[in-house]
Amino acid sequence: MKTYRILVACGSGIATSTVIANRVKDLCTDHGYSVKVEQRKITEVEGLAPDYDLIVSSTRVPNTVTTPSVFAINYLTGMNADAQMHKF
Repeated sequence: MKTYRILVACGSGIATSTVIANRVKDLCTDHGYSVKVEQRKITEVEGLAPDYDLIVSSTRVPNTVTTPSVFAINYLTGMNADAQMHKF
C-alpha cells in the first residue's frame, strides 16, 4: 500500500495546522489510506511542495505550487470535513 505524504500548512505551522493535521490523518486512516502528515508554515510550502502528494492548508497556497492542494478551514471547524475528504 502506498503511503501518501500530506503537508498541512498554516500561518505559523503550529496551532491551526496541528488541529487540521490530526483531523486529516484520522479521516485518511478511517478511509483506508496510509498517510504521513507533516506541518509547516505557509511560507515554507513553495520549496517543500514537490516532496508531497497533497497540501492541505488553512490559507491560500501560492499559485506557483503545482502539487494538488485543498483549502481546508473546515478541518479546523469540523464542519463538512467528511465532504472535503472526497475532494482529495
